[in-house]
Amino acid sequence: MPIIADGAVALIALLHLYILVLEMFLWTSPAGRRAFGLTPDFARQTRVLAANQGLYNGFLAAGLLWGLSLGAAGTQVKLFFLLCVLAAGLFGAATASRKILVIQAFPAAVALALVALSGG
Repeated sequence: MPIIADGAVALIALLHLYILVLEMFLWTSPAGRRAFGLTPDFARQTRVLAANQGLYNGFLAAGLLWGLSLGAAGTQVKLFFLLCVLAAGLFGAATASRKILVIQAFPAAVALALVALSGG
């Protein structure tokens, strides 16, 4: 079970690296605008805010990867950063878009449960 849990954590980290790229580097591109449903004008006006948000997603990914790098000793680190991802997903769903529940919060909750049940 720890291998499955670590796989789930790695997928969450990769998701947040992908979000980092979308928000920091592709926000105003057709791919970035399509991913977030933005008009070109709105994307241009909010690109600095999006880049800041992308940086935070990078920190979440870095924390998860750090936890993975520690092996079994990283359980608490993985749990902490998965809780952060879950909190961010719930807040985003409440304030920005309900689809964040499916994209961010639900996968984090699953990974959190897997890590907690696996003990590592």
